[in-house]
Amino acid sequence: MKKVRKAVFPVAGLGTRFLPATKAMPKEMLTVVDRPLIQYAVEEALEAGIEQMIFVTGRNKTALEDHFDIAYELEATMRGRGKSLEVLDSTRMAPGSIASVRQQEPLGLGHAVWCARELVGDEPFAVLLPDDLMVGQPGCLAQMVAAYDTVGGNIVCTEEVPRERTASYGIVTPGARHGRLTEVKGLVEKPQPEEAPSNLGVIGRYILQPEVMNILDAKEKGAGGEIQLTDAMARLIGTQPFHAVTVEAERHDCGDKLGFVKANVALALKRDDVGPAVRAYLRTLA
Repeated sequence: MKKVRKAVFPVAGLGTRFLPATKAMPKEMLTVVDRPLIQYAVEEALEAGIEQMIFVTGRNKTALEDHFDIAYELEATMRGRGKSLEVLDSTRMAPGSIASVRQQEPLGLGHAVWCARELVGDEPFAVLLPDDLMVGQPGCLAQMVAAYDTVGGNIVCTEEVPRERTASYGIVTPGARHGRLTEVKGLVEKPQPEEAPSNLGVIGRYILQPEVMNILDAKEKGAGGEIQLTDAMARLIGTQPFHAVTVEAERHDCGDKLGFVKANVALALKRDDVGPAVRAYLRTLA
């Protein structure tokens, strides 16, 4: 069983829900307290043992790679002023540890993952959606890798979602359950509540076998007229082991404004440097 060494980050989206903030800045560079969303996702991947980050980007996304590069002028200025560079340690990536490829058309998540096929090669790989900010110890992907090391195959991250919201998720048809690990018998993309086989919704973390790329290569369109990753994954069920992991983590959906604001408040309250002041401020609003 091959080790999971690579992770794909589909980051080509236009971020229209956050306009005008994202007119000239990638939505993945929006900050929660003092770190951009992409940094939280990359740090989660590093903790899980990922060695190469593959960014599937679009136009005007160069800031994502710049963020993990050495900023010579900034660092020289900080040194000259006697300031510590420790705050930048987590943004310095080793040469070759970040690669990028363009998604030239917005054809869906499945298409974005397919765009990374040459860089993924014949290895299992992870997929992380930075919009889903996962806070846990150990991290979400590390928990999934631990499950993968036990059962192999394909792993999706799930959470129990309100029945009335199943039409916003890929939903699992569950088989045998062993603690937080559930055998996946089927996957349905965005079913109506009355048609949903469960309330286990797939959220933005996956570990997939490279054979999924062969299925995506057909470019078959699904829900919303897009190439859906869920549809391709469903084709692997029965041919390879497939499980869902309900991880121990706090999820913040930063794909919309309310979730983004909540994430800033929740993570700020956990911080020793700003938490007490934020808590005191919130009391004044009660």
